[in-house]
Amino acid sequence: MQEDTTPDKDAIKEAIDKLGPREKWRILKNIAVLGIAFMIHFTAFHGTSNLQSSLHNDGSLGAYTLASIYGSLILSNLFLPVLVISLLGCKWTIVVSFVAYMPYIAAQFYPSFATLIPSGLAVGFGGGPLWCAKCTYLSIIAEAFSISTGRKVKTDYLIVKFFSLFFVFYQLAQVLGNLISFKVLSYGESDPVNGTVELTNVSIASTCGANYAAPIHQEAQATVDLKRPDQQQLNLLTGIFLGCMVAASVSVALFVDPLKRYNLVRNGPASKASGKSTLVITLRQLRKKYQLLLLPIAAFIGVEQAFITADFTKSFVACGLGISYIGYAMISFGLANAVAAAFTPYITKHLGRRLIIPLTALFHTALIVFMLLWEPTDEYYKYSIIVACWGLADGVWLIQINSLSGILFPGNEEAAFSNFRLWEATGSVVMYAISSFLPTFIKLLFVLVVMLIGTTGYCIIELMEHRVKRVDAGKRFEVVSQDPNES
Repeated sequence: MQEDTTPDKDAIKEAIDKLGPREKWRILKNIAVLGIAFMIHFTAFHGTSNLQSSLHNDGSLGAYTLASIYGSLILSNLFLPVLVISLLGCKWTIVVSFVAYMPYIAAQFYPSFATLIPSGLAVGFGGGPLWCAKCTYLSIIAEAFSISTGRKVKTDYLIVKFFSLFFVFYQLAQVLGNLISFKVLSYGESDPVNGTVELTNVSIASTCGANYAAPIHQEAQATVDLKRPDQQQLNLLTGIFLGCMVAASVSVALFVDPLKRYNLVRNGPASKASGKSTLVITLRQLRKKYQLLLLPIAAFIGVEQAFITADFTKSFVACGLGISYIGYAMISFGLANAVAAAFTPYITKHLGRRLIIPLTALFHTALIVFMLLWEPTDEYYKYSIIVACWGLADGVWLIQINSLSGILFPGNEEAAFSNFRLWEATGSVVMYAISSFLPTFIKLLFVLVVMLIGTTGYCIIELMEHRVKRVDAGKRFEVVSQDPNES
């Protein structure tokens, strides 16, 4: 288990006296402001990122931009969080990290390799400290809330609840970002479904979906023209998203309390560990056999998220319906993801993790097989159903594997989660890198193979755990604590 950081009784009393009876309402205010700020911020980021591979298809600029984001995120997770948080504190780390995302949005006004790639790198370098600061902030104010109630509510329970509340806001970002994107880009189109895609001498069924060829092939480029929306519409959308990020940064700066307020509860990250020592701790975790067995399924989560963001939006939605309908289809992904985050803990409580994960793998396999065989049409609701099913599976994977990483390595959660984010980002980079070279049919098969390998690794862990329990019954994990954080 983690080292106990609970203050002694005198410190608890002192903290209660300092916080006062209304402090819990102030804490809830901080959670609400933080959640809304992340929702507004990632409304802009998701709404922009989902369009990249389709808007910037020439030279695969969109795919390479997304690869640069997740490539720098790998380095960011390894070296930056501890250093940045110890220097700025959690609140101002969040603000500065939000600002690091803004050049990526601004670069959409003048998209090129010279603007998008450097700004994408900035996003990745800001992402590591951002998510670490968010997790630390919520954990510490959960402990403060527990103290303000006289420890009537346990800190562990509050951490799960606070993260759940936070992710309700966060998951809505996919919905809002894609809704704004759809409304702005489809404005003024009398028949956006049939008027946005131009196909020459071939049907949607034979050209789009799993049949979509990599844009590097000249034949594919001559066959499908993903007609760009009007530049004024794109500029308006970019302006709206940039305003969202500014509003998110200002709201955190003005309305979120710094963690210094809760120093009597528990200090924030006091470690002055260097980036090098953080890297050593992360890599040392790879000595553990369970961690090695978890790597493929962590990489799979990055692969499947990259596929749905870059390849599904381009080869299915943009090809079959038009770029303006990407936002419309991806709304379903955000809603389904939120539903999965809300209900997976309760379903797992009744069915158990050992049944939920194989069932999710079976469901996802069936969905991929369907996508391999399906002939796309111009009926847009079908695309929404497909991406909603993918969102349900993605939500389950995120919650279960995040929780499993913490449960398997008590006392080493930070190193375990660092490895999870590291290999998740690696999977995303690989998927974005091959996006320009392989047809969609092959990429779907690649997603399927990585998932089967990852699920096999998980099953081996369960088998090993079953053997351990027969010798040391009751001392190993049974039900994963369902904490959807870090998704």
